[in-house]
Order: sequence, then structure tokens, then C-alpha cells
Amino acid sequence: QVQLVESGGGMVPAGGSLKLSCAASGNLITVIYMGWYRQAPGKGRELVAEIDTHGTANYANSVKGRFTIAGDISANLLNGVSLEMNKVEPEDTAIYYCRARARNRADWGQGTQVTVSS
Repeated sequence: QVQLVESGGGMVPAGGSLKLSCAASGNLITVIYMGWYRQAPGKGRELVAEIDTHGTANYANSVKGRFTIAGDISANLLNGVSLEMNKVEPEDTAIYYCRARARNRADWGQGTQVTVSS
């Protein structure tokens, strides 16, 4: 099992920037991917970006070119991830969750609120 703690959420004006961080602990050797998901009011949870232990990243089309995920990788272990959010839009308003995916399970953080004001 992996424990995840997010930080860095808050309120930001449209066009601004915000950085989220996620610190991981526990059974990190099992983690294959680590990433960020978000859930807006009245909508399902969706992938924002994720990264693997080799540093290969994958992004949702809606955030490509605006958001950047970075992994804290050491000895092929993901110790955490961050999400640099630039040129944010009101549509980016959501609760952002950190997720660690292993072969047979996924662990989630408690979530952090991001609110973009127009």
C-alpha cells in the first residue's frame, strides 16, 4: 500500500499558475505510474497527467501545452509527483487527486481543491 499526501491547491485567477505536489510513502517498489486526476462538480473523475518510473509522461488533451507533470524518481522508484499548472482556465476548477498505480491496485490521496476565478 502507498500513502499519498497532496499539497498546493487554492484559488488562482484565470491565466495564472499554480503548482501541486504529492509526496508518496509506503510500498513504493510496486508503483508503476503516478499521476493526477481531477473531479469537477457534477462530473466523473478524469485523468489529467501521469508519469512512469522511466519519466515518460502522458497528458489529457485538455491540458497539453499548459500543464507539466514531473516525477521525483530515484533508483527507478517514484517518490512523488508535482503538477505545474500554467494558463489555467475556469474549466480547470476541480478537486485534484494524486494516484499511485501498481500492477494489482491503485492508491489515492485525499484530494486538493483548485478553483480558477474568471
